[in-house]
Amino acid sequence: MEKTDIPPAVASDPVADRETWKTTSRQFWVISKAFFASERRRKARGFLIALLLLSLATGAVQVLMSYAAAHFITAITDKNQGAFWDTLWKYIGTILLAIPIGVYYRWVEERLALLWREWMAQHLVKRYFNNRAYFRLRGSESVDNPDQRISEDVRNFTTSSLSFLLIALNSVVTLVSFIGVLWLISGTLVAIMVIYAIAGTAISIVIGRKLVRLHYHQYEKEADFRYSLVRVRDNAESIAFYRGEKREHLDLFNRLTAAVANMRIIIIRNRNLAFFTNSYNYLALVLPVAVVAPMYMRGQVEFGVVTQAADAFRTVLTAISLIIMQFGGLSAYLAGVQRLGSLWDQLDEHDAEEQRITSEAANKPEENSQIVKLDELTICTPVVMKTLVEKLSLELKINQSLIIMGASGTGKSSVLRTIAGLWPGACGLLERPAADQLMFLPQRPYMVEGCLRDQLLYPYPDRGATDEEILAVVEAVNLSDVLERVDGDLKRVVDWNNMLSLGEQQRVAFARLFLRQPKFAFLDEATSALDEENQEQLYQQIKTSGIGFISVGHRTTLIPYHDRLLLLDRSGSWKIEDVVPAQFGDAAPL
Repeated sequence: MEKTDIPPAVASDPVADRETWKTTSRQFWVISKAFFASERRRKARGFLIALLLLSLATGAVQVLMSYAAAHFITAITDKNQGAFWDTLWKYIGTILLAIPIGVYYRWVEERLALLWREWMAQHLVKRYFNNRAYFRLRGSESVDNPDQRISEDVRNFTTSSLSFLLIALNSVVTLVSFIGVLWLISGTLVAIMVIYAIAGTAISIVIGRKLVRLHYHQYEKEADFRYSLVRVRDNAESIAFYRGEKREHLDLFNRLTAAVANMRIIIIRNRNLAFFTNSYNYLALVLPVAVVAPMYMRGQVEFGVVTQAADAFRTVLTAISLIIMQFGGLSAYLAGVQRLGSLWDQLDEHDAEEQRITSEAANKPEENSQIVKLDELTICTPVVMKTLVEKLSLELKINQSLIIMGASGTGKSSVLRTIAGLWPGACGLLERPAADQLMFLPQRPYMVEGCLRDQLLYPYPDRGATDEEILAVVEAVNLSDVLERVDGDLKRVVDWNNMLSLGEQQRVAFARLFLRQPKFAFLDEATSALDEENQEQLYQQIKTSGIGFISVGHRTTLIPYHDRLLLLDRSGSWKIEDVVPAQFGDAAPL
């Protein structure tokens, strides 16, 4: 026997369910309103109006087809050859009228869905990168896999929103169009249909109400599995060196197992729901005939009315049984709305926080300072608020340099993250130049897709540089052998992550620095993969370039390239010393 227990996370609570529905409804309204009030609102509203008109036209044609079919069937049963040909041509005429309406109806729906997806994906990507929201969302517990939400969930949301909107609209049109037809045939049949639909809807909700949460978890588990596959591809070399195949295989197996287990529960729920919906649909085939057939036998109606009643009953019942007919797809759709809505809400909160910070800093002239100054700046971890560095004060001018050293976990890199604005857990005064006058060199540089020119000018390829300038910098940072590998072609595209060693990638980062020439540079173990000779050459160049810089490192050989040394302690205390040439030699200062 299959196990059908639902995990505790999926357990249903009436109060929580009501709050979830309210939140989901609000999220749907906010997301939809943003599109139809955007800069593309004219085209969007035009497509929507066209869909409404085509939907009304579809309903009208369906009514005409029902009467044409009834008269056609009656002519056949009466063996009236003249009426047969007359009704046949009328029936064919309604079909010819329905064809272009149906084609354009589908075309307009797909065009509006595509427009909506394009706008929404662009809008979310823009907000995702705005003020480094992508970085802040990394640790969010409520928003997993934002990449999947922006790509897959947006596509599903736009297509499904229009699909369900049109299904609901068509149901209303069909109900208005055919309820009169059905009432004229039999009022009893209308009463039976209404009672039947209400009872069926209530039962289907009871059976399938947990499907929304199950589909939400399915989206999450599928995204986790896909992300793990991407992570293996991006870290293939490290995994191979570690011989970590078994560990990665186990991780992928566990994530796949979780997705399959959750999907198995969904399938069982759908099976239980299908038992009811199939019974509901098959019984609906019998009810209208059971009511109208005796009327035909008594001579109250023609035989064509029997088939017309069956078709009208089925059509109207489908219209008022929308939840029953679409419950499986609707539950998956609502789960997608919740995932998109939570991402939207998180971006709203991030934007509000950035606006508050910007507003508070608007009147501070030091935001565009020509120095880097920290005045009693206390740095804490963002979540647990553990103090890393307490009341740090220092000032760095252009042409000056500082190296930060200390044991692991003392907050060396956190100082750089705070200056960059990536680390929110800080209080005190921070002065720095504008962001485009700062440049950060991490231990593992980011390699973009593109040619060597794109790599060296990242992230400002539009600022431009002549081939001569680029080649001179390539020579200065000892990347000539890399240029030879692409036959001296600065526009040749290769897989730079796999082509370049970590040391070569670090030299690419220095080439970016010298081409950009910011006021200040921040180097976080930026020469850890380089030999002493290359390290000395690059630091000598940065000193002669006039760029102020702060380094984080463990090598004592880095100290002579700096003017001052900042020593951090695990207790949060610190001290700054002036660097005297040859003061430390080969001995460590810590």
